[in-house]
Amino acid sequence: MRYRNRVDAGIKLAESLSPLRESGFLVVGLPRGGVVVAAEVAKALDAPLDVILVRKLGVRYQPELAMGAIGEGGVRFLDEAMVRRAGLSQRDIDVVEERELANLDRAALRFRGDNPPLDLSGQSVIIVDDGIATGATVMAACEVARRRAVEKLVVAAPIGSTAAIANIRLVADETICPTSDRFMAISQYYADFSEISDEGVFACLDAARRRIDPG
Repeated sequence: MRYRNRVDAGIKLAESLSPLRESGFLVVGLPRGGVVVAAEVAKALDAPLDVILVRKLGVRYQPELAMGAIGEGGVRFLDEAMVRRAGLSQRDIDVVEERELANLDRAALRFRGDNPPLDLSGQSVIIVDDGIATGATVMAACEVARRRAVEKLVVAAPIGSTAAIANIRLVADETICPTSDRFMAISQYYADFSEISDEGVFACLDAARRRIDPG
């Protein structure tokens, strides 16, 4: 399946998640693109929306290729097989991780400010991204959610690689991915895969807050 843009992907993904509408789920999206998809899911399910903060650890000579990811609350996921294939040293990993830790702190300030994150303890939660290639950031997001004591964890994305989806099914209670394929580039499944600005994320979060609490 090919999507016009992330909004279109979110609408179609929400159709796959419609049986969960009456189950009281919370929806969290991975910034930035995942939040746009998550916003459509949250709207369709009439659910609250928040971000779940993770940062990809990219291979030094190919930053788009993930060797792992870090997440809020001290979460760290490392793809040891990728590290070996890429021939990375501990120093290579440390340099990237130090940079992304700083970016993670900045993301928390940008997207939450003084607002506390949604309380996920004892809740049913859907983690949403705009696509899952290696699965590193989603695996980190799952660990963030588990550490926050979620009751049930669902991962949902419009497109995912078959290998990554298989790995995520080992850590999530349920995984929803309408289109899975042996691919490397998520962008090839979107007609418009333009970069999402911080303002675009703010707009999604603000709209969700107004929907849940119109006053």
